[in-house]
Amino acid sequence: MSEEEEPGWEVDPDDEWGVAVIAMVGRQLKLRRESVGMRAADFGKALGYSEDMVYKLESGKRIPRPEYLDKADTVLNAGGLLAAMKEDVEKVRYPKKVRELAEMEGKAVELQLYDPLNIHGLLQTPEYARALFAMHRPALTQDHIERAAKARVSRKAVFERDPAPELSFVLEEWVLRRPLGGRALLRQQLEHTLELGQLRGVEIQVMPIDHPEHAGVEGGIEVLKFADGSAVGRSPAVANGRPVSEPRHLRILELRYGIIRAQALSPRESLAFIEHLLGET
Repeated sequence: MSEEEEPGWEVDPDDEWGVAVIAMVGRQLKLRRESVGMRAADFGKALGYSEDMVYKLESGKRIPRPEYLDKADTVLNAGGLLAAMKEDVEKVRYPKKVRELAEMEGKAVELQLYDPLNIHGLLQTPEYARALFAMHRPALTQDHIERAAKARVSRKAVFERDPAPELSFVLEEWVLRRPLGGRALLRQQLEHTLELGQLRGVEIQVMPIDHPEHAGVEGGIEVLKFADGSAVGRSPAVANGRPVSEPRHLRILELRYGIIRAQALSPRESLAFIEHLLGET
């Protein structure tokens, strides 16, 4: 498959912001090319692309690769203006729901997070995230894996905010024992989890495998609270997994999350437990 035919560079028609960004980038490419009197066919030849692909990129029908913008900047003597658009173009390649989630996380003053299947995305190292996406079946392309992992890691800015939000995580013991990608990768992930667990405002709790009671059997829970007193939550067991902000739905999510936290090891006990697992790995 040629670079031009490779999937993953199409514009999502339901992503209004993404469509607008790529349309703007395409217009700038076309205006720059026409301002130097260069035909699309010659421009494409200079960059190693077909004339048809040049038109698709200029009309906003396809997302330009970073290297395309770099080459275009050089060929058109744009002085870095075209290359500077790579950052916004890269964001468009993140799924819309990932961008929306990152935006909400960036505004939340408190986050309550429980993932029964994996170490939560905000806690994952890039290597763990890649290994996790590599487990998908049918298999994802390497480009898709890298893009998804990069999008997940980009959400870590939540830990760098000042003032820092209050973050609460509940992790299942078994996900901390599963050597996704190998023992060395698991060890790195456990070390990273310990580091984050020692940050101010971050509490990590472990739910032991042998606990006889568990309020999280109906799936993951995510509750984000904001400075104005509003909140949004999500769980597969409530409203079919769609984000909810109604008090009656939030009450259920917070009730379940509170019980899960009470059933799990305390934050201090949990960090000691992770240290123990690290010693075994």
